[in-house]
Amino acid sequence: MAIDTRIQRGVMRRFATGVTVVTTGGPMGTHGMTANAVASLSLDPPLLLVAVDKRAHLLGHLKVNRCFALNILRLDQEDVSRRFALPGPKDFKGLDVFTDATGAPIIAGCLAHADCRVVEILPGGDHEIFLGEIVGGAVDDDGAPLIYFAGGYRRLAD
Repeated sequence: MAIDTRIQRGVMRRFATGVTVVTTGGPMGTHGMTANAVASLSLDPPLLLVAVDKRAHLLGHLKVNRCFALNILRLDQEDVSRRFALPGPKDFKGLDVFTDATGAPIIAGCLAHADCRVVEILPGGDHEIFLGEIVGGAVDDDGAPLIYFAGGYRRLAD
């Protein structure tokens, strides 16, 4: 018997996560989505995964564009997270973005980014799991991460 979804949500709300924005660009156009269902998967080959709800507008873009950038947000980028958490088409106006290896938009000022080429798409219940081979990236060690816990944005304690 499966667990009640309310209990599952309650359990997962107690798992503190970093906040990211997954962006893509290519033939289908640019799009992005705030995501915390991400994980490092493998160092050899360099892979990470992103789980995307089957109802998300981003899903079709990822399938056609076959690339994405994982933008790991800094504490002062809560507004960026909120912008990309809204449903529907995304507006990149006013954001400082650049590209790396794949052409996916990368949000300037993030703590780090990983630029990925989609190598596989797997089923995951009401989500699809995109495996991305990391083909570009950078780290900025200056700053604190934006954290999400128990339904709200948080900061790391000193």
